[in-house]
Amino acid sequence: MSEKKPDLDAAYGLKSPEDSVRLYRDWAETYDVEFAAAKDYLLPEATAAAFAEAGGAGPVLDVGAGTGLLGAALAARGIGPIDGLDISKDMLKAARRKGVYRALSRADLTRPLPIAANSYAGITSSGTFTHGHVGPEALDGLLAVAAAGALFTLSINSGVYATQGFAAKFDALGAAISGLELLEVPIYGARSAADHAGDRALIARFRKV
Repeated sequence: MSEKKPDLDAAYGLKSPEDSVRLYRDWAETYDVEFAAAKDYLLPEATAAAFAEAGGAGPVLDVGAGTGLLGAALAARGIGPIDGLDISKDMLKAARRKGVYRALSRADLTRPLPIAANSYAGITSSGTFTHGHVGPEALDGLLAVAAAGALFTLSINSGVYATQGFAAKFDALGAAISGLELLEVPIYGARSAADHAGDRALIARFRKV
């Protein structure tokens, strides 16, 4: 994976957590400029806005924090404290430089999280539930670390929502969650490349019962 140029197509083609570590090791230092700015990446701001609009408050866990774009968007809205998780230590190093996180930890979302139950009033994520990344199996672990009544805003690429089992998972969660909304938003803005200009995400917003 490290022999390939780190870009969106490489990210969508990831097959394993180990692939993610290699890709984001090579991408961490240039991600904000060569991807987020160059492609007019709107999703972190949209996810933070959805959280704030629903009255979200800290402490917040930013899941798949990456270089801290969502954390910075939350902090700009006066929301905190914010903790972040990511599988890539290199991306976390970039996130730490933004100065908006209380704590940052390396974690694989496909495994049990090293976090006490009922720890967070909010759970947010931008860009993690997408092609080649994390599937709906991670939701159980996130619910476990959320306090009763915690607000979730999780972006899910619309191309994987049904095909990778997210719709079925939300149905299966049933009474464990309440108020599920699916807010459709563009992932990229006007400056994005033509091949991804129409990409959309669903921000799943709900509360833990």
